[in-house]
Amino acid sequence: MKKAFPVLAILTAILLSYALYEALVVAPTEQTMGDVQRIFYYHVPSAWTAFLLFLINFIASVVYLIRRNPAADIVALVTAEVGVVFCTVVLVTGPLWARPVWGIWWTWDIRLTSTLVLWLIYISYLMLRRFSTSGQTPVLAAALAVFGALDVPLVYFSIWIFRTQHPQPVIGGGGSIDPVMLHILLINWAAFLCLATLMCWSRYRLEIVQREVEDTQAQESLVAPGGSR
Repeated sequence: MKKAFPVLAILTAILLSYALYEALVVAPTEQTMGDVQRIFYYHVPSAWTAFLLFLINFIASVVYLIRRNPAADIVALVTAEVGVVFCTVVLVTGPLWARPVWGIWWTWDIRLTSTLVLWLIYISYLMLRRFSTSGQTPVLAAALAVFGALDVPLVYFSIWIFRTQHPQPVIGGGGSIDPVMLHILLINWAAFLCLATLMCWSRYRLEIVQREVEDTQAQESLVAPGGSR
């Protein structure tokens, strides 16, 4: 596993560089929006990656609630942290794309609002994990994660169910997309998935070490200076 980590890091760097070149140079310029549409290659893969991480967080949280498995708890924690990073990218790139296209930075339609709510739920999850000192914190956090996951389908299907500022999806929604654009979109998503895997892997290893140190310190604090308990 230690040997695989640098291989994944190199692969991720190559993919990100190649995806950047494809998005900025190779991808055709969209006729209506122009070059600003190239944000699409970062906005959409970031959203898909965040949704996938929140799905893994949901599954890990359910497993923890059922089995109290510490590994599942760590997976839930790290996928929430990395998922929030990618969800933040979505919320930043969205207004940057919307301003020149829609003429506004933000509008309170259902997709934008539900995405913001999703981000706030997982920010609350991380704050609970960080600042709560209760022994039941992992259980409470897992329950919050299960609740938060319910917002993911709402974000994704909102443009099918409600009338929103967002256009109808070009993938899986009756729309169309240039095959070259689709190819480059998938390359960028693959690069983002590799990056997310790398981030989760690093954070998982760090969390294990941190918990081992905390357990060691807790055991040492129970031992008196003379060696008796």
